[in-house]
Amino acid sequence: MSQKTEISGHTHLISLLGSPIRHSMSPATHNLSFEKLDVDSIYVVFDVKQDDLPDIIAAMKRMDGWDGSNVTMPCKQAIIPLLDGLSDSAELMGAVNVLKKEEDGRITGHNTDGTGMVQNIRNHGEEIEGKTITVLGPGGAGSAILVQAALDGAKKVHVFAREGGPSYTRATTLLPRVQEKTGAEMILHAFENKDEMAEAIAESDILINATPVGMGDSAGETPVPAELIKEGMAVADAVYHPRMTQILKDAEAKGCKIIGGIGMMIEQAATGEEIWYGVKMPTQEILDELFPEE
Repeated sequence: MSQKTEISGHTHLISLLGSPIRHSMSPATHNLSFEKLDVDSIYVVFDVKQDDLPDIIAAMKRMDGWDGSNVTMPCKQAIIPLLDGLSDSAELMGAVNVLKKEEDGRITGHNTDGTGMVQNIRNHGEEIEGKTITVLGPGGAGSAILVQAALDGAKKVHVFAREGGPSYTRATTLLPRVQEKTGAEMILHAFENKDEMAEAIAESDILINATPVGMGDSAGETPVPAELIKEGMAVADAVYHPRMTQILKDAEAKGCKIIGGIGMMIEQAATGEEIWYGVKMPTQEILDELFPEE
């Protein structure tokens, strides 16, 4: 590990805005990366609510050296009206998780949730362009993933959500916008319809679990019956604890390429650093030091 950078009068600031945020691994991840890259900046967390955001954005604009921020719940949507511009993915999604203060003082919003998964998939030798993809769960992470997959050239995206739930309702308006913007064929299905799920997975090159099934109280469970997984396809999971979820175990047993969620988290962080400072996070070093194999 490189020598820890000392904080000086020249040190810049990146923050995390949201609540609750004390559990976040982002400070450890980014501060280690900044040390390794000799970036004179520190990453800190600010526990803030939606009502605090106008004052926060005003302060960021006034304070020299506050270069940007991550944004998490409950602020990802509420912060948008306060910004001066949005990336294509953030505009499509209606959610932001990265802020950058531009050289002219404007603050722009980006969304790297989907980029993290797409890059993680590419790191495992799979491409998105021209592929048919099935995404399970169009919640916060799932919506970002399906948007980024379409922006990156996916041919067709099947999306499964619980019929009548909030994610399903949002997807009914999101998917047509994504299709119009990108030309990708976007198809919404009810999660409960296992016949349609079987057909979608059978024609897909990549299956992505963006539901929380497989973590916490649902550890050991899977969002899709093992018999529906197609032999030889790529299967990716947004869940990163445990590293080896049940869906990945089932996929491995069928000879599939399996892609765990820890890489998505790191690649999402890496994209943020590229937006802020134009640097390339040493992702493998960060993984080895902070998230060693279990």
